[in-house]
Amino acid sequence: MGRLAPAAAHAEVRGRRRHPRRDPRPARRPSGAKGRPLSDDPRAALADALGDLAATLRFHRDLGLEHLELEGEYLKSPADALRAQEQALQGCRRCKLCEGRNTIVFGSGNPQAELVVIGEGPGADEDAQGLPFVGRAGQLLTRMLASVDVTREEVFITNTVLCRPPGNRNPEADELAACAPFLADKLAVIQPKVILTLGSVATQAMLHTKEPIGKLRGRLHQYGEAVLIPTFHPAFLLRNPGQDYKRMAWDDLKLAKREYDARRTRDR
Repeated sequence: MGRLAPAAAHAEVRGRRRHPRRDPRPARRPSGAKGRPLSDDPRAALADALGDLAATLRFHRDLGLEHLELEGEYLKSPADALRAQEQALQGCRRCKLCEGRNTIVFGSGNPQAELVVIGEGPGADEDAQGLPFVGRAGQLLTRMLASVDVTREEVFITNTVLCRPPGNRNPEADELAACAPFLADKLAVIQPKVILTLGSVATQAMLHTKEPIGKLRGRLHQYGEAVLIPTFHPAFLLRNPGQDYKRMAWDDLKLAKREYDARRTRDR
């Protein structure tokens, strides 16, 4: 199934919503989410296809759709698959964050990015514009990436939750759980080689741990077929401008860049 998205339907998706779940079950990462070589055994290939189809149906079930009407050609490109996911999310009411949001901030960037950046959640600027990391923290993130010769255009940037928490508080456990399937399906489409997590919330959510960022940063973690590298959130660095934190963040960025370059070269 290659890069086909478990969250994308075969084409234009239209459905009638039932009342969405208020207490969603923890999301499971789709077993067919990551790219893999096609099997010579037709039975194995069929099993893979059915597994990805099941992941697609679970995704739309969790959105509260009672049925799907599929038409057109099967979505093949990651860009089309991400657009279908974003369209399906409109009107989502899976958690209480929907009550105060202006817009769902799905994410932006290269749909085939080999480096994905994951933050915590949208702030006021992001909620107003519908794009991630566009405020002061976003400006610092752009400079941080540029410091290791990476542009925003070549990466994909998103958050652990897609709606702004009130007062810019940390997302709560049920809110993270509600958005977890959408983040997993997004990563399944993009298939990054390197994931850079910003801050404790994103890092702990991705690694399913309660360890503080200070103990998690500075080393590599495995996430599926990708390597995950934690660092401090740009907003934290703005609040704590000391040289020690800047130096540690710089070390993390260099580590991410090293892995990014090495994995790109390996696949050429």
